Amino acid sequence: MNHNPLASRIRPSELSEVVGQRHLLEKGRPLYNMIENGNLPNLIFYGPSGVGKTTVASIIAQKTQKTLRKLNGTSASTQDIKDIVAQIGTFEAPNGILLYLDEIQYFNKRQQQSLLEYIENGKITLIASTTENPYFYIYPAILSRSTVFEFKAVEWQEIVPAVKRGFDILADENDIEVEVEDGVFDKIAKGCGGDVRKALNSVENCFFVTSTKNGKKHILLETAEELTQKSAVKYDREGDEHFDIISAYQKSMRGSDPDAALHYLARLLEAGDLPSACRRLMVCACEDVGLAYPQIIPVVKAAIDAAMMIGLPEARIPLADAVVLVASSPKSNSAYEAINAAIDDVKKGKYGPIPRTLQNKHFDGEDAAVKGQFYEYPHLYENHWTNQQYLPDAIKNAKYYYAGDNKNEQAFKTYWDKIKGEKS
Repeated sequence: MNHNPLASRIRPSELSEVVGQRHLLEKGRPLYNMIENGNLPNLIFYGPSGVGKTTVASIIAQKTQKTLRKLNGTSASTQDIKDIVAQIGTFEAPNGILLYLDEIQYFNKRQQQSLLEYIENGKITLIASTTENPYFYIYPAILSRSTVFEFKAVEWQEIVPAVKRGFDILADENDIEVEVEDGVFDKIAKGCGGDVRKALNSVENCFFVTSTKNGKKHILLETAEELTQKSAVKYDREGDEHFDIISAYQKSMRGSDPDAALHYLARLLEAGDLPSACRRLMVCACEDVGLAYPQIIPVVKAAIDAAMMIGLPEARIPLADAVVLVASSPKSNSAYEAINAAIDDVKKGKYGPIPRTLQNKHFDGEDAAVKGQFYEYPHLYENHWTNQQYLPDAIKNAKYYYAGDNKNEQAFKTYWDKIKGEKS
């Protein structure tokens, strides 16, 4: 029995055999041309798991005659990079090295920096892959020296031939006849959420749990339904449904409905979209709860850190805690509205020179008409406040922040109204 996963055993060796990604791999497309011409820059592939990033990197290595070395960002170290670099110019890598670095987002800044010297001098051609937005997670110097290509979830119709091929290969390897009930191919293809690797794993599961009778395996639709990974709720992360669920998720928390918020959290988690669930939760804590309960921000951050550390499925537990807390907390968007108003003024050019009292000036030249900064240090005054102008003259009367109608902000407002009213 071959113990390598089916997905590895039937990995395509030609670009034409890759499932999906026609927007990248059709003849005439930039990536296709780069691979065929053999003149490759450093590349960054980003997109969901199981959509062909590793497969394309392997094909590139074959076509370029470079020695392929693979590292995974979750486990590799700087020493691993040094060991690979040491192979340059030896019989192990006569034509140079193609380094495939999977999950590069888990490499820290120093680890990524260690690659720069070698990708700049061309001794290493880097192909990095990530499931996250590379512009958030990859060191800018690496990005500036690389060409980025987005891999997309594969449409289920494109996965059906791979599913059929998987069953055929298993039948040949085990010298057994396989009959597949109507609907099995489609069920597996639809249930993998655009992840070809998951689809082929489901093929293997269906094959090996089905008993052999009279030298034949009969794969039932019921079996496929039970074993296909629960990815049917997955959605295109660039599609409308993705943004609709995220929108409903935040609006339910904003609207103080914990039940609805948990429902949409569940849909995000079942789709495997942990980053979106965490990101929107953090935004909601800051934007919608805000100063009504400012202590919530570190609490939610801790829950998100815990979720990212332990991963799915257990990540649902701290996230559920945080979602219920956000939905149940008092709400205020006062700071959110204030910064939006301030940014709007800046965009419109409503600003002017910074008041002299606030400038970072330590010396007045002999030609200065007015000498001295005249800044009043608030801590020298009663209640640590003194009445002086902080905004530029052009907008000295601008007001952006208005206290929200909640206990916390009203208490601060009362405090400052009393102090400033007494001294104004």
